[in-house]
Amino acid sequence: MQTIKTIAAATLFGLAALTGTAHAADEYNTSSGLTAAGKPLGLHGVDPVAFVDLHNRIDGAARFTAVHDGVSYYFASEEAKAKFEAHPADYLPQNGGFCTFGVSVGKKFDGNPKFAAVVDDKLYLFLNEAIFHEFQKDQAGTISKAAANWKKIRSVAAAEL
Repeated sequence: MQTIKTIAAATLFGLAALTGTAHAADEYNTSSGLTAAGKPLGLHGVDPVAFVDLHNRIDGAARFTAVHDGVSYYFASEEAKAKFEAHPADYLPQNGGFCTFGVSVGKKFDGNPKFAAVVDDKLYLFLNEAIFHEFQKDQAGTISKAAANWKKIRSVAAAEL
């Protein structure tokens, strides 16, 4: 009888642990593996400050790494890193770095920095060129739908959507 109680307790504990993990899953789109900072890499290593301030996709360097909310970001310079650290919300990709069009339809697809837009000083990423062209047809509508959906799906694992 004690063995059954122990197994039941262990099972419930395991399920609770899995539920807690799934609740906060996939809030940020990151590359697999860890950086030297011990955290996963966001924005595929592209400098978010260059994107927003210069409207230019510039690869960052590992020597200029800042960690925000458990995600490492690379920067092209110490100055860009300092700007990010002072005001990260001004530079973080919207929707956790997932494809904005995907989020607008309730999905979490990879946000590829090759297909991005800065709208009203906010960085939006897209899965591919075709999806980016769809976004361009109705930027405001897509952004609005994505913002509403992000509140609902932020803490839901991508595989569950």
